[in-house]
Amino acid sequence: MKLLAIDAATRCCSVAVRVDDRTAVELATLSNRTHSVHLMTLVQQALELAETDLHRLDGLAVTIGPGSFTGLRIGISTAKGLAFAAGKPCIGVSSLEALAFACLPWPNPICVLMDARKGDVYAAIFRDIGGRLERIGDEQVLAPHAILQTIDSPHLFVGDAVPIYEQHIRDLAGDHAEWAPADRHYPKASIVARLAVERLAGATCEEAARLVPHYIRPSDAERAQRSTG
Repeated sequence: MKLLAIDAATRCCSVAVRVDDRTAVELATLSNRTHSVHLMTLVQQALELAETDLHRLDGLAVTIGPGSFTGLRIGISTAKGLAFAAGKPCIGVSSLEALAFACLPWPNPICVLMDARKGDVYAAIFRDIGGRLERIGDEQVLAPHAILQTIDSPHLFVGDAVPIYEQHIRDLAGDHAEWAPADRHYPKASIVARLAVERLAGATCEEAARLVPHYIRPSDAERAQRSTG
C-alpha cells in the first residue's frame, strides 16, 4: 500500500508518502507565503525520496478543512488534479481529526482549537476509544469562551489557536487544561495518511470529484453574495 498525503490547511504545509504501515517520507514548511509556491515541489521531492511515482500509488489523501480558505483550496485542487492524472482515488480527512489523532493515545478528551481569525476558533472535542477517535459533538466555529466554559474535566488542548488563547484557556479551564507539545499544533500529512489508509479500501476514482473544502463557515465572498442576493 502506497499513499501520498497533503496538508495545506494552515501556515504549515506538509506532504508525506506512507508505504504499508510506515511513513517513508514527510516534508514540511512553515511559511506565510501562499502554499501554491512550494506545494508541488514538496510533492515531487517526497515521491523521489520514497522512490516511487504517482502511477505506483494506491491513492491520495488531503485535509479538507476547516482551516485557511486559500490553503484548503490549494491543497484540495492539487490532490484532486494528481488523482485525476494518475487515475487514483483521493480521500478527504478533517483537519481537526488529524490534530486530535496525532495526540493518541490519551486518557482524557482532546479539545482541538484552530485559529479561525476574527476572534473565533474552529473547534471539536474527541476521545480515544481503544486507539480510535470518537468525536463528541459537531465541528464548530465559535468564540473561544463558548467552548471553554463547557470544560468541566481534564482536557488536552491542541491546535494553532492554543498559543493564541493560552491565557484565555487558563482563565476559563483552569486546572482542567492539559497542554499538547508545541510541535503538535499543526496538522501533519503523515497523520492524514494514517487516517486515510483504512478509508482507501473500496474507494473509487470518481470520489475525488466530490471532494470540496469543509469551511464550516462561509467565506467573505459567499457572505457578500448572500447579502446582495
